[in-house]
Amino acid sequence: MSTSASPRYLAAATGVAAAALLIGAYSLGASQGGGSAPATAATLDSASAASGRITVTGTGTVTGVPGQLTLSLGVQVNGYTVTSALDQADRAVRRVITTLRERGVAASDIQTSDLSIAPNYNNDGEVTSYAVSESLTATLDQLRLAGAQIGAAVQAGGNAVTIDGVSLNLTNTGPLMAAARARAVANARTQALQLARALDEPLGPVISVSQVQESTPPPVAYASNGPAAKSVPISPGTQQLSVSITVVYRV
Repeated sequence: MSTSASPRYLAAATGVAAAALLIGAYSLGASQGGGSAPATAATLDSASAASGRITVTGTGTVTGVPGQLTLSLGVQVNGYTVTSALDQADRAVRRVITTLRERGVAASDIQTSDLSIAPNYNNDGEVTSYAVSESLTATLDQLRLAGAQIGAAVQAGGNAVTIDGVSLNLTNTGPLMAAARARAVANARTQALQLARALDEPLGPVISVSQVQESTPPPVAYASNGPAAKSVPISPGTQQLSVSITVVYRV
């Protein structure tokens, strides 16, 4: 026995097959001009073509000028007894602290960071003297005065002073982070529009936004093993902050 299908039923079957082919998920990769950007994804919901979604990750970067310097310094002295060595170190540290205070550094910005006492030995293993080291960390908030403050502190401590290094830090980062977030949002929308055009679909409203990452740079460190000059030149340079966000759009 033979069977046959009318054109009406054949059209219906063809429509079902076409609908099945349209339902699925796919992904696209995009890169931002001028640098590598995180992969972006475009997905089509299985419910219907009208409920498709595009997911993109946008990145915003801004540049700021450091406004703060953290100074690590200390004193190292030797004495025939622990008491004499400690007394010398204490006097040198007090002179350094007093000078920093007189130069405008707040007491709350000066902190003791280390203290060590160790014997010195001769070739026969006998104790000949004692070495005392005291360290301070000072936060200098006025960068234009920092060079003179460092030089004055070294002069006050004399030959006992050591400087372990300085680091430069960004301050008042709120406005910078706000600008970075705005750029990340704009970058995400640009990528979404490119994907929507490639799909020949209009870009719909935002469904969700989530922040992926906030990146603040570590302090820029400069090491120094010797005494500083009378006034140290300070060059703050620049540092970057970046924000990455993920945005889901409807298409």
